[in-house]
Amino acid sequence: MNSFGRIFRVSIFGESHGPMVGCTIDGVPPGTLIDIEDMKKDISRRKSGGLGTTPRREEDEPIIVSGEFCGRATGAPLTILFLNKNVHSKDYDELLDHPRPGHADFVSIVKTDGYTDISGGGHFSGRLTLPIVAAGNIAKRILGKATVSAELIEVGGVKPRIPAHAKNDPEVINALRKAGSEGDSLGGIVECTVDSMIPGIGEPFWDSVESCLSHAIFAIPGVRGIEFGDGFEAARMRGSEHNDPIGTDGVPLKNGAGGINGGLTNSAPIVFRVAFKPTASISRPQTTLNLKTGELDSFSIKGRHDVCFALRTPVIVEAMTAIVLADLGLIYDAEIANIIPPDDEEEED
Repeated sequence: MNSFGRIFRVSIFGESHGPMVGCTIDGVPPGTLIDIEDMKKDISRRKSGGLGTTPRREEDEPIIVSGEFCGRATGAPLTILFLNKNVHSKDYDELLDHPRPGHADFVSIVKTDGYTDISGGGHFSGRLTLPIVAAGNIAKRILGKATVSAELIEVGGVKPRIPAHAKNDPEVINALRKAGSEGDSLGGIVECTVDSMIPGIGEPFWDSVESCLSHAIFAIPGVRGIEFGDGFEAARMRGSEHNDPIGTDGVPLKNGAGGINGGLTNSAPIVFRVAFKPTASISRPQTTLNLKTGELDSFSIKGRHDVCFALRTPVIVEAMTAIVLADLGLIYDAEIANIIPPDDEEEED
């Protein structure tokens, strides 16, 4: 439900406008470096404040309350908290009667029989990606030489000339300003690359690398699609075009598979792209169901929202990726050490 992972296991908690959000990470190897300043660098990449992002600003100061001593993990569950201080819950008073189009409001009301916190999206809010970024920073420490990097390669259909500088691209800026002035929003695409992965990581059948990454990535609010390597374009290719010849060093020469064969890493970089929908909260009038009257009403969403929340997601994609690979890597290490028998190994009587 709110936890992910078998050995490196991350649980998240809190609501957008509650007292705090946070995570508890179990399975952090004792002695793992906990570098708060480095964690803050990742957190700063998720922060709002620039063009196209929400004006809500939080301190986002990580508070470690367990599992750390003198800057190192103790092996006990590591719990990290973030206080919510800048909340405007009154902006959401109408939502119990007017669930927002494109949000979890209606389905969460149905699922909980009305016992849900809708303010700011509650537990469904993108605010919950903050502790995921913190957990991802810890996970990156476990990956050894493997490095995870993600960047925005498209915003509202505009492909910036230099993805790393997408936020400063003139065409992107114009698209953001135009959508914002019209009370509308934009989506985007993030590309993630993992370098220096050893081969053989992954647990087919159900826990293939693509399966686990897709599971985690789709947990990020607003994700609408994911593709690996050649992705959907592979369906338009011939086998001779898509297949990866294997080099003398065992590394695929082309990497059309995005670093994964048979659900296992193959030494080539893992490469995948994630599509984010336009921000659902827009000030432009929309039609929604009035739950009191049973009729359709015209409705404008109040509050502070991103024109394009995809601008803030590359570090979130990195974090989710690191969490998945840290868990799979620890499972792999355990199997090599015969701590955990392979799933298909039968126990002897």
